[in-house]
Amino acid sequence: MLQLLYSLFHFIHFIQPLIIPICFFSAWALIIIVAWSMWTAARDSLSTAQQMHQIPCTGCQYFTNDYHLKCTVRPSVANTEEAINCMDYQPKTNPLLY
Repeated sequence: MLQLLYSLFHFIHFIQPLIIPICFFSAWALIIIVAWSMWTAARDSLSTAQQMHQIPCTGCQYFTNDYHLKCTVRPSVANTEEAINCMDYQPKTNPLLY
């Protein structure tokens, strides 16, 4: 038991000069990984937002703005990515009528 403690103390004494550089590089690696993941999340969110802004449903005359029936022509496609090139899209001509 005493020899095990002595060898453990000797190992700690041997590795002590290496602890500071290992912790330094580990901390910076962790900071870089977190920053990189935040950057990729922001980039992906921006590209998704740009794609969602291409959905023309809110400017269509068939859009009802009701959560029960969003679109009278294609209710399953309304406000989804499939509606970006909707063949039934008709722009609102007079917004006061709707």
